[in-house]
Amino acid sequence: MQYLLLIYNAESNWDALSEAETANMIKDFGAFTQSIIASGNYKGGNQLHPTSKATTVRVQDGKTLVTDGPFAETKEQLGGYYLIEAADLDEATAIAARVPSAGMGPIEVRPIVAMG
Repeated sequence: MQYLLLIYNAESNWDALSEAETANMIKDFGAFTQSIIASGNYKGGNQLHPTSKATTVRVQDGKTLVTDGPFAETKEQLGGYYLIEAADLDEATAIAARVPSAGMGPIEVRPIVAMG
């Protein structure tokens, strides 16, 4: 079954990291990604730009409304994701617990609905 690991964190946490801490986190993410590629769990994933680069689209009464910024102001922002293959939720949560930034913010594990 496929799961989406949604990686949340306060953007201010990343801003507070020193250059060395940022470099270590990037290295840790690279190693984690390589480990789930090697295990066959990796299906895809990306880091996202900060919410200051977000655009929100709404359609109301047939009109498209486009606004700068995220949909909602929250303490934690979606910073990236991994799409993984796992035998079950237990395996998916075990993989999520290994995401390098899991100690800084939550990792939401969502099963994918198979289409077709």
